Amino acid sequence: MTTPRDFLIIAMAPESGRAVEQGDLSLALAGAEAVDLLAARAIGLDGDRIVPGERAALGDPLLDAAAASLVREEPYESVADWLWRRGLGLSASYQAVLEEEGQLVRQRRRGFSLRAGDLVPADSAARRQAEERWRSKEPVLVLLAEALEGGGDRGADAPDVADDAVATVLAAVNDALVELAGVRQRRAIENAAFDNIWRGSGG
Repeated sequence: MTTPRDFLIIAMAPESGRAVEQGDLSLALAGAEAVDLLAARAIGLDGDRIVPGERAALGDPLLDAAAASLVREEPYESVADWLWRRGLGLSASYQAVLEEEGQLVRQRRRGFSLRAGDLVPADSAARRQAEERWRSKEPVLVLLAEALEGGGDRGADAPDVADDAVATVLAAVNDALVELAGVRQRRAIENAAFDNIWRGSGG
């Protein structure tokens, strides 16, 4: 299993108590992909720019797709640009693949219902592996989860990341999630103002 797959399983577990927006999850998954691409030396960082490495099969179709989508011409792509571009619809792609593989299943609804239940992790070796990584407080998973839960300043007990490139990716994920939250907040304020004007005009 890969970091994005493991992170998706952790994020979607019912016991996590998280109600994760798909856009937030997509940005985090793109960051997790970048971490695995760094580990495989499929990419490197020059400052905040993603420099492609050697082309090689990575043993996972989703990571192979990530590597194939890299910008391979200078000035290359910033980590932030990668997160927004690669992250577009990424959570849906991962969920579809994991559901097809049986790693995610539809939760049964109580009583009679024609609607399919929510996707949840299946009881599988993959889930147990992801949970073991989570229990061991692997820094990448912990910091991605913290970013999903609001980002901002890291707590005093937040784990350290020794690799500067990985730290750069995780910081970019946090910044992107904060930016997305800001966009949502502005839209909510604008929509509320429009509704007030509409009501006031008798529309």
